[in-house]
Amino acid sequence: MQTRPLGSTGLTITPLGLGLAAVGRPGYITLGREEDLGADRTVSTLRRRAHEVLDAAYDSGVRYFDAARSYGLAEEFLASWLEDRSLRSGAVTVGSKWGYTYIGGWRVDAKVHEVKDHSLEALLRQASESRAVLGQHLNLYQVHSATLESGILDDRAVLSELTRLGQEGLTIGLSLSGPDQALVARRALAVEVDGLNPFSSVQATWNLLETSVGPALAEAHEAGWGVLVKEALANGRLAPRGADPALSTLREVAEAHGSTVDAVAIAAAMAQPWADVVLSGAVTAAQVQSNAAAAALTLSDEDVARLAKLTHNPLQYWRERGEMRWT
Repeated sequence: MQTRPLGSTGLTITPLGLGLAAVGRPGYITLGREEDLGADRTVSTLRRRAHEVLDAAYDSGVRYFDAARSYGLAEEFLASWLEDRSLRSGAVTVGSKWGYTYIGGWRVDAKVHEVKDHSLEALLRQASESRAVLGQHLNLYQVHSATLESGILDDRAVLSELTRLGQEGLTIGLSLSGPDQALVARRALAVEVDGLNPFSSVQATWNLLETSVGPALAEAHEAGWGVLVKEALANGRLAPRGADPALSTLREVAEAHGSTVDAVAIAAAMAQPWADVVLSGAVTAAQVQSNAAAAALTLSDEDVARLAKLTHNPLQYWRERGEMRWT
């Protein structure tokens, strides 16, 4: 898998990255977790699973890995894997996020799994925690799910601290979620603190069911920002066991290419001219390998046109996502 620059950040990534949201904690909202993970979700079991998935991703050529403070022990799992593989700083690119705290008590049935806090105090605490765990491996530090409502893009104290972290060598980005992703991305592009914008990358949900943020991501790309795509499989709805009506078209395209529906969905995201890296959320080695096949899959103009018709109304999409259970 060929490496490429992450916008003008100076970081190097691969077309496919690995996100650790689904293997860093026992509960998440991806479909099919009962079958994929089973009932044993102790820390030791999930650490072993995370290492297996990381091994499969690395062996498939993946060189970007994405975690967050709220992903349970994802940072710790990643750090121990990096040590086990004896990977020096710079051998891979590592991103993490601050802004949510995991409070699920390592229970799948927790009433609340994470709480949001975009305050300066949370940034100072979590940046220190992330650096303590990941050390010199940490390259990209992102606001976790920035929104207009949280006020973070107008919080001068937080923005100044992010600028300071950037001056210390971290690349600063933000991740987005919800139907207002495009509004937040454009607002972030216009942020200025003492003549500087602390942000130089954006991570957003884009998939064949939810494409509304695409034009804003194109603007970010044009401005030199790195662009990362998450949830390309719509939390499992576009994976082989999904039940979305869009899968019938995906299966037809996949069969024509001798491929799988997940590879086609990821390849569609990779085909966007503004996308630098698309994240896999795999929880098994087999899923990683299937996802990674997207990097060698070239969709025709006809394929792209067919797949473009699958998009949903954004409000409907996010409402349905919000109704998914943590399992």
